[in-house]
Amino acid sequence: MHIDWWTLGLQTINALVLIWLLARFLFRPVAKIVAERQLAATALMNDAVAAKAAALSEQQQAAAEIARLEQQRGQTLEAASAEAATLKASLESAARANAERLRTAAQAEIDTARRNAAQADADRASQFALDVAAKLLDRLPREARVSGFIDGLAVGLGKLPESTRAQLGRDGVPLRLIAACELRADELAGCRTALSRVLGRELPMQVTVDPTVIAGLELEAPHATVRNSFRSDLMHLKAELLTHDTDPA
Repeated sequence: MHIDWWTLGLQTINALVLIWLLARFLFRPVAKIVAERQLAATALMNDAVAAKAAALSEQQQAAAEIARLEQQRGQTLEAASAEAATLKASLESAARANAERLRTAAQAEIDTARRNAAQADADRASQFALDVAAKLLDRLPREARVSGFIDGLAVGLGKLPESTRAQLGRDGVPLRLIAACELRADELAGCRTALSRVLGRELPMQVTVDPTVIAGLELEAPHATVRNSFRSDLMHLKAELLTHDTDPA
């Protein structure tokens, strides 16, 4: 076999020139276009990935916000329910307290009315009994209405504290000697003697007549009072009767 080296060399050169031309005017522009297309595709993919990530992030944020709102709504409903329950309990308690207060007030008014009625009945009965006793005592002889009470008045004066007795008559103001009727001279002298015997000195006295004393004597000073009379006894008796009649059973 005969090989034509010139022909082979020329063909090789033609092939090399063709390869260079293809490389320069075809392969490089195509590769550049492909690279640019790959870069564009990569950029688009990156943008898509970023958009997807942003969408996912927004979706997660929206879901979190919805969950937060649901939790807040639940807490608000729980707080409103608790407040309503508290308000209901408070209103019920206030209503019960008001009803109890009204019942207590009504019962107190009833008890007061009963006590007042019982007090009035007892007062009338006691006053009637005292009026009868006063009328009976008013029929005593005159002598018994004065002389029989002098010693008791002196005893009552002696029971006063020493400091009080020392002040009697010291300021120059006369003591009031109260009797149910005008005193005779001997009766007044008997009073002065009995009282002076207790104090060891004379007392300045001014006699006053008061028929409501009924019987007995009363001695009044600015800082002390001594009573030995039926009026005083009847007053004590009336107080004891009223207290006894109105005491709860």
